[in-house]
Amino acid sequence: MSAETEPGGTPGEDGAAGAAAADGARAGSDGAPEKVRVWATFRDAPLAVKTVLAGVLVNRLSGFLHVFLVLFLTSKGFSKEHTVLALGVYGGGAVVGTLVGGALADRMGVRNATVLSMGSTAVLTAALLYLPSFPLVLATVALVSLGAQLFRPASATLLAELTDDDRQVMVFAMYRFGLNVGATAAPLLGYALYNAGDHSYTLLFWGEALIALVYACFARATLPGGTRGAAAAGAADRERPGTGKGAAGYAAVLRDRRYVLYLLAALCHAAVYMQYLSTLPLYMTSVGMALFWYTFAVSLNGFIVIAFELLVTKLSQNWPLRITIGLGFALVGAGVAFYGLPIGPAAIVVGTLIWSLGEILGGPAVFAYPAKAGPEHLRSRYIGSFQFMFGLGTALGPMLGSWLFLRLGGMVWPVVAVGSLLATALGLIAVRPRPEAPAEPADDPRGEQEPPRAPAEDTRVPEPAGAARTQG
Repeated sequence: MSAETEPGGTPGEDGAAGAAAADGARAGSDGAPEKVRVWATFRDAPLAVKTVLAGVLVNRLSGFLHVFLVLFLTSKGFSKEHTVLALGVYGGGAVVGTLVGGALADRMGVRNATVLSMGSTAVLTAALLYLPSFPLVLATVALVSLGAQLFRPASATLLAELTDDDRQVMVFAMYRFGLNVGATAAPLLGYALYNAGDHSYTLLFWGEALIALVYACFARATLPGGTRGAAAAGAADRERPGTGKGAAGYAAVLRDRRYVLYLLAALCHAAVYMQYLSTLPLYMTSVGMALFWYTFAVSLNGFIVIAFELLVTKLSQNWPLRITIGLGFALVGAGVAFYGLPIGPAAIVVGTLIWSLGEILGGPAVFAYPAKAGPEHLRSRYIGSFQFMFGLGTALGPMLGSWLFLRLGGMVWPVVAVGSLLATALGLIAVRPRPEAPAEPADDPRGEQEPPRAPAEDTRVPEPAGAARTQG
């Protein structure tokens, strides 16, 4: 869907104005697309897109619960076994939340799904302070984790619906920028609230609840409402080749075999990517490397992603998606494999530089592709299934990497890198090329080949353009 149309088929004046103003800037004199600047993309975006980008930052910035959950449960007198179980439940809720979020965005509309996500997060986070038993705490932790993730498929769906195709990679780079800045700043903000509350969790959790509630109200006021009707969905399904008549929901996603390969690639890629949080510190401890080098590597990655991802995307946004995604997967694997070289801290620093380059090069394209991989009416399901598989990879990767390290030692790195090799191969097979823009009615070659028709027959001329708009 182009930026001229909001979800539900209502014309959006902001989107139309932004697209019209940008068309001339994005096309050169020879008709070739020009590289879109970061600020121009944000400036020309509709208000709803700006709201979503701000919301991604707020969603991660207010994510104190995950950071302070263990300390909070310990302060309440729960055992270590209880805290480990709560962490597992929190991770499971986050993974399931992406699937549920994709379905809710489809059924309720993006605005309602976002309000439900942030509103439930606000209420449940504050409620944790007053629950008397561990079973209630555990159930609430699962629900608050699930609720917080409902926002992400909805937000990604709206970004895709209101952004022109040639700007989507850049917009998803901004989306990732908000995620990374929020994740980096959340512990610092949480610690500040914890100290301001005299080492009490009351101000911390109420602060997170208030931030989420304020954004829920803002989203309710600014995001477009409505959902696509069943008739429109059925028409879109019939127009797109290969989807099958009546295809709907996640079952339709699973029938897209090429996209299933992409989901497997995302799973492998996420599992390899997470090794820096689990296997790397275990490896460095076993070889007697100073803790300084681990903290330096993690900080180096954070700095590179925040400082350079938008700039790199400015150069790579018009590359073929298949090449960008495949190169990103391959560089992450190469960087992880580099850790196994016997050159001490230099292997850690250089390896981190290599896979960080892969992250900033491929990350925006990896996150943008699901929005354009399938039919338009299944966009939220495609996005939700991708985020589910990516989240599953981040959950399983640390456990698998640690298990392999205990059995293989330093040889774990080339073995783990095979996962990136598999992701690269699957990605190159799965990713479809960018669809060509449909021809405008004025460019219809039949206009030069056929004589002018009578007025009664002219009513059928717009039919090809209408058919083109139903494609995903």
